[in-house]
Amino acid sequence: MSMKKPDVLCLGTITPARVLVVDSLPQWNTGAVWTQGAEFVSDDAAIVAGLLAGWGVSTELAGSALGDDDAGQRTARMLRDMGVAGIFRLRSDIETPFEINISDASGGRTYYWNRAPETLATLEEADLSSLEGARLMYADWYDAPYNLRAMEMAKGLGVPVMLNLEHGHADSDALATMLPKSTIAQAVTNASQSGGDAAAVVELLLRSGASTALVTLAAGGVIGARGDEMIHVSAPKLRALDTCGAGATFSAAYIAKWLEEADFEPALRFAVAAASLKCTVVGPVGFPHDRIASLAESLQARRLA
Repeated sequence: MSMKKPDVLCLGTITPARVLVVDSLPQWNTGAVWTQGAEFVSDDAAIVAGLLAGWGVSTELAGSALGDDDAGQRTARMLRDMGVAGIFRLRSDIETPFEINISDASGGRTYYWNRAPETLATLEEADLSSLEGARLMYADWYDAPYNLRAMEMAKGLGVPVMLNLEHGHADSDALATMLPKSTIAQAVTNASQSGGDAAAVVELLLRSGASTALVTLAAGGVIGARGDEMIHVSAPKLRALDTCGAGATFSAAYIAKWLEEADFEPALRFAVAAASLKCTVVGPVGFPHDRIASLAESLQARRLA
């Protein structure tokens, strides 16, 4: 763990993962040829930590334990090689989880993962000593209830929390327990991230306790609301190769601009541009800031309020 307190503490499960790109998903009981692939460290908190570290943001990952096996040892090395600080615990009594993502030409992503309760529970034992002094904490709703202690601690310390809620707003318990502890809430309209009333989700997040609401719309960009501003930023028309990690890339890019105290619209533009560029390559990749900024300036933005 780094001696200097990080600007951002990412809290979440750690899962080694692989993404494979296919032209289309096969019919049942058949197969398909994959054309490109990549290995990376998931879940979203780990992706966000890796991207921020790559952009030079002081970041620490407080994660779940890994198995003391080849996969766990390799994952810990990958995080250190990415410049992510943290204590990556290896335990012989658990097995390192694994995630498989399949991206197809339609822009969809199908994922398969295993989330053993005993592994998730180790998140409650993650080292939170760097939370005091951090400028922001990032957390994922699907890690609840094992991350609630950290979110409550952050609130007590006055550390803003960015919560990746995804489609968890459909769960009344998640809204009641997590949104009051959150400052920035990022969501999608539904599990498939297609259709739905994004403006209604924005309003729900604000009513439930978040001061900033971000609802990503895949190829539709994002609708964000903060204070008296509600803005829709459209995504650019780029050829999508792999959408795996796009939401986490959006989160990381928004955090990077939030740390710079950027205005709301430029922050949204930058986040949409970063996520869009990521979709043109395989796996979670953080493009250089100047490349992202150039694309961000070209995006259309419309004020809804």
